[in-house]
Amino acid sequence: MRAGGTPRREAARSVGVSIRTAQDWDKGIRHSGNRRIHPDGRVIEYTRGVTSTSRAAPSLAALAKPIDPRYLSLPERETIRDMAAANASLRAIAAVLGRSPSTISREISRNGAPDRGYQPYAAHRAAVARRPRPKQRRLVTEPRLRAYAEKKLAVRWSPEQISNSLIKEFPDDPEMRVSQETIYQALYLQGRGGLRRELVTALRTGRARRKPQHTGEARRSRFVDPMVMIADRPPEVEDRAVPGHWEGDLITGAFNQTAIGTLVERTTRYVMLVHLPVDHTAEAVRDGLVTSMGALPEHLRGSLTWDQGAEMAAHRSFSIATDIDVFFCDPASPWQRGTNENTNGLLRQYFPKGTDLSLYGPEDLEHVAQELNGRPRKTLGWDTPAERLRDLLLTTT
Repeated sequence: MRAGGTPRREAARSVGVSIRTAQDWDKGIRHSGNRRIHPDGRVIEYTRGVTSTSRAAPSLAALAKPIDPRYLSLPERETIRDMAAANASLRAIAAVLGRSPSTISREISRNGAPDRGYQPYAAHRAAVARRPRPKQRRLVTEPRLRAYAEKKLAVRWSPEQISNSLIKEFPDDPEMRVSQETIYQALYLQGRGGLRRELVTALRTGRARRKPQHTGEARRSRFVDPMVMIADRPPEVEDRAVPGHWEGDLITGAFNQTAIGTLVERTTRYVMLVHLPVDHTAEAVRDGLVTSMGALPEHLRGSLTWDQGAEMAAHRSFSIATDIDVFFCDPASPWQRGTNENTNGLLRQYFPKGTDLSLYGPEDLEHVAQELNGRPRKTLGWDTPAERLRDLLLTTT
C-alpha cells in the first residue's frame, strides 16, 4: 500500500497496526518478540531500552540499500571487484565511479581479504558493521591521552587548547590526538567520555551542559573631559601591526562593590591585572592604571581602549601621567574591544560572578595573570602570550 502511494496513517489503519509499527516497517525495522531488528543488524530490546551487543547478520536488502552518497554502495563495490579483476588501475576505477582514487585504495586495503581478494558482499557487510555508534572513545581507550587531558584541564586549559597542543607536543605520535568536541562530550556526557566528572568545573563556564551565550549591555556615561572615540584610533592599532596597544575594563564582584582592572595587549594577548583594594572610583582606577602601565617600556605604552564606564572619568589625568592616549568605544559596543571581553570571560574561571574581589591580593592577581599568559592561544598559532611578549622584548633590546 505504501509503494502504491497510500499515506502511512491510512495504510496502518487498513492493516490494523499502530503508526509507530508502520514507521518501523517503512524503515525496514522488523519486530520479533520484544526485539526490534534494524536493517544494519542492531537488535534493540525495547522493553528494557538496551541495544544488544551481538548483532544479527544484515539482510541482503539491508546491504543493497544505499544509505548516503558519501558511502560506497553495494553496486559500486561490485564494480570495484569487476574492474580490479580486470587489472584496472585505481584511478580508472575512481573515474568510473566518480570517487577519489584514495577512496578506492582505502576500500580495497581495508575491506579486502588477503586470501580471497576483494569480495563486494563481504566488504559491504564489514562496512555496515563498523558504522553503528556509539564506539569506545579515545579518552577511554588511551590512558596517556586521558592523563594529558586531565592534567591540562586541571590548570584550566580549554579543550581546543589541549587538542592543538597535542599536535605540537607529540608531532610523531598519532595516538596522542583528540578533538576538542570529544573532550567536551567526555565532560558533558558522563559515562561516555572517560574523564573525571569534577573536571567539568575547570571549563570556563563551570557548567556541565551547553548553554547559549548572552552579552550584557555596556554602560553609557559621559565625562567632563572630551573623549577621543575609537573611530579616531590610528590604523596601526586596528590591524594589530604594532604592539603596545591595550584594551581595558573592570570585572566586578558581588553587588558591584568590588572590582579588578583588566588589561590585555592586542598583539600578544598578554594580560595584566590591576589591584583595586578599596573601591573602583575614577581616581582609584586611574591610580591603579598609572602604577601598572607606567612601569611598561616606552614602546609598549601606545594606547588604551576602554568603554564609556564611569571609572574612566579621570582619563585625561591618566594620559598626562603616562603619555598613553585613551580611546573610547561607542555606547553598547563591547565587540569594539573584543580581546578584552574574551579575557574577562577567561578570568571568570578564577573570579566567578558574585565573588568578593577584595579578598584577592596583588600576589593572587599575579598568579592568575601568569596562568593566563602561560596558556597557548589559537590566534597566536598556539604560542603563549608570555612567549610572544618575550620574543617581542628580545627583538627590541
